[in-house]
Amino acid sequence: MSVRVRFAPSPTGPLHIGGVRTALYNYLFARANNGTFILRIEDTDQTRYVEGAEGYIVEALSWCGLEPDEGPGISGDHGPYRQSERKDLYGHYAQQLVESGKAYYAFDTPEQLERMREDLKAEGVHTPKYDSSVRERMHNSVSLPAERVQALLDQGVPYTIRLLVPPDEQVTFVDRIRGEITFSTSELDDKVLLKTGGMPTYHLANVVDDHLMGITHVIRGEEWLSSTAHHVLLYRAFGWEATMPEFAHLPLILKPSGQGKLSKRDGAKFGFPVFPLFWEDTSGAFLGFREEGFLPEAMLNFLAFLGWNPGTEQEIFDLNELVAAFSLEQVSRSGARFDYDKALWFNSQYLQTMDDQTLAARLHPLLNAKYGKVDAAILPAYCNLFKERAQVLGDLVDGGSYVFEEPGDYDDAFVSRKWDAQMATHFDGLKDRLADLSEFAPQQIEMAIKPYIQDNGLRFGDVLQLLRCSVSGSPKGPDVFRMLALLDQETVVRRMTASIERFNHVKAIEHG
Repeated sequence: MSVRVRFAPSPTGPLHIGGVRTALYNYLFARANNGTFILRIEDTDQTRYVEGAEGYIVEALSWCGLEPDEGPGISGDHGPYRQSERKDLYGHYAQQLVESGKAYYAFDTPEQLERMREDLKAEGVHTPKYDSSVRERMHNSVSLPAERVQALLDQGVPYTIRLLVPPDEQVTFVDRIRGEITFSTSELDDKVLLKTGGMPTYHLANVVDDHLMGITHVIRGEEWLSSTAHHVLLYRAFGWEATMPEFAHLPLILKPSGQGKLSKRDGAKFGFPVFPLFWEDTSGAFLGFREEGFLPEAMLNFLAFLGWNPGTEQEIFDLNELVAAFSLEQVSRSGARFDYDKALWFNSQYLQTMDDQTLAARLHPLLNAKYGKVDAAILPAYCNLFKERAQVLGDLVDGGSYVFEEPGDYDDAFVSRKWDAQMATHFDGLKDRLADLSEFAPQQIEMAIKPYIQDNGLRFGDVLQLLRCSVSGSPKGPDVFRMLALLDQETVVRRMTASIERFNHVKAIEHG
């Protein structure tokens, strides 16, 4: 059977980084097995639906390069791929379960349900639930005579449809990550399958859709593990157990402390992104990994290691390499701690090894947005010069600002320590040498400067740092000869001329 997996988010808000990891693992498993990766939007809970969330999910997957083979707006033979467009389908299957005695109508009002919970608590039940021990005393088609049930249906009395969970049975399934897992039905409640308004719950829609879409493997977060027993019971009730998908429940992504599940509040608290893209709602505005300057391939590499390990020393994997290396058997059972410093490290590795032309193309719109129209021709050399020190794209936007605009500030404290009248004279001489060069390239610049420093008994460190400061505002930065060449001859000479006057002024202020 051909592998078919699905990523099935609910459009109730932005896609959390844990959801991106779930999508990634599904994608890797599908590609590793020449299978199909499906996007399904589970929007049956209309009370929690958030406008724009579905578009956000689609855009985030596209930015990450995790393009579905089937899904909303994509050709496929198993649509529609939004559950809200499949409503009538679920009612049919819920009715089928009632007719086969595997589910039942429940006419209980909210007041009756609350009274049931209060009575059970009074009887010493800590966690009241609607199950085999209480269904006979409730208002449903199990406890009521058939003619009474029909009368209620004829009168249009609102009802839900609940799964009839058999008492004292064992539900066992094999999880590809966690091994054999067994639940006792005495621990399970009679889940609502169809709500009063005719919309299905997650449990019914999930199982029906997975069956009809031919899903072979359900790879999802650990939080859904406790629901799987009900899903196995549903497969049995429908007679679909022979084609039931295999399950694999992924470990949680934990807070940086390792204690508890990572949440969007952690991102706001500690100052790192927990969403792939920017999101804004009534609770605030949240920058995503994209806006924080991450490359999508670096983010995916980082996420892949939050719960999976290839069993080798290799850490840098492009998407194709991840596909080749990935297996569910190497996914951990225990939670993975979110380490933002490690995410930055991954991103820096990708920036440093990325082709300069490719990096320049990604950087160009960001530079244009900040500095106006930037000459694209200089950007490959710019990237080559500055990427060694960069962790995120923002470091490349801000780190070499003096290449695109005049320096705003100068390190006057450094100038005060290193500048004097003799240095001013030598600086004037160096400026003239640079102005006379016929080719303004790093090697020629170095051949003009170094002999002058040696011939005049100057200290290389002092001169080169002052030279760097004169054109950039800071004595620190990348290779000075390559930096000067990037700035161009006219700019360097002009800034050196202006800096001699400025540095003299700084020294004059020092002496009162």
